[in-house]
Amino acid sequence: MSVAVSGQTSSIKEYIHDVTQRAADARAEIAAASTEVKNQALTNIADEILASREELKRKNMLDLQAGKERGLASAMIDRLKLTDARIEAMAEGLVQVSKLPDPVGEMSEMNIRPTGIKVGKMRVPIGVILIIYESRPNVTADAAALCIKSGNVTILRGGSEAIHSNQAIANCIHNGLQKVGIAKDVVQVIATADRQAVTELLHADEIINIVIPRGGKGLVEKITQESHIPLIKHLDGVCHVYIHEDAGVDMATEIAVNAKAQRFGVCNAMETLLIDEKIANQILPELEKRFKEKQVELRGCAKTQKILTNIKSASEGDWYEEYLGPVLAIKIVDDFADAIQHIEKYGSHHTDAIVTNNELIAQRFLREVDSSSVMVNASTRFADGFEYGLGAEIGISTDKLHARGPVGLEGLTTQKFIVLGDGNIRE
Repeated sequence: MSVAVSGQTSSIKEYIHDVTQRAADARAEIAAASTEVKNQALTNIADEILASREELKRKNMLDLQAGKERGLASAMIDRLKLTDARIEAMAEGLVQVSKLPDPVGEMSEMNIRPTGIKVGKMRVPIGVILIIYESRPNVTADAAALCIKSGNVTILRGGSEAIHSNQAIANCIHNGLQKVGIAKDVVQVIATADRQAVTELLHADEIINIVIPRGGKGLVEKITQESHIPLIKHLDGVCHVYIHEDAGVDMATEIAVNAKAQRFGVCNAMETLLIDEKIANQILPELEKRFKEKQVELRGCAKTQKILTNIKSASEGDWYEEYLGPVLAIKIVDDFADAIQHIEKYGSHHTDAIVTNNELIAQRFLREVDSSSVMVNASTRFADGFEYGLGAEIGISTDKLHARGPVGLEGLTTQKFIVLGDGNIRE
């Protein structure tokens, strides 16, 4: 298999080697770029996207037509489509990132040692970031913006279904970068849909520092198995809300309904509801009514079915399931310890919440639940970079290294120790 690059034809292996080498060459340039230059580049890219509106829609139409011919589901076609509103939102996203604080160069934890040296830490870019994603073309602009602002080179590999749209957006990015004198190789969008390109990229561990997969569980699992490079990722969003026996019924009801039904197809939606046995009879009938209004199918354990006699039985598989739709599993637990054990066994370490008026229990939940976001008396739907005050995010990580939870600009940097002296020598 070969790919056309700049009018020439090369093998996939040669093409990816060229991409990664150019990424390595551009690394120092973007790492050293000032905040002002990076912000101007992002503003320029936003202007280029708005000015190229008709061209973006024309290229996007090629992807839409191909997608329909391939029989893509209507939901996938909708995600793929670039409307005027989505193009404007893409440009606005770039402007918003330009207004965020720049983490690069930030110094912290400075302290003077007995020897007189001053020791601290400085935030620096990770280096070269590979992002592999599916479907939505706007991810191309969003990911590029975050990597540029955090001083990183990025290689973007979108799905084959959006290849024309992604290349058109890449042109806008390159034009915006070059207007401030930054090499276009700081952001490279892979120009082939050949899957061998992904394999070659995942093996380029001598140049690429981090891989971020954005997409369905199948994509993330495949990349996890194949990559020679560390990943920032999450596989599942099996999120729990636990209603403790000391919860206020009204608050618990509102949180549970919001966590599940505010939006279904997102990774921070509740998939399993846990309820203490002592409060179950009091709260379940109202919850059934509210979820019925939202057209949510309920599946319950044997104890739940004794109270809600018309719902389906939950199987063992339901406790592991990320529905991403209007289905909810409900389990009545004996007590706090039973709830913690359930979350540990079946959860995905994404986001879990407790509803309680018992401060001691709330503190125990915060300490004992091992998830990237742990909440007290709040909906799991708040597990989001924007809601946390991070601005835009590249995704959510359930790993413990290098970043955990919503990954914003700071999550795309690392730290190095810095030492400031005045002729100090060690005795």
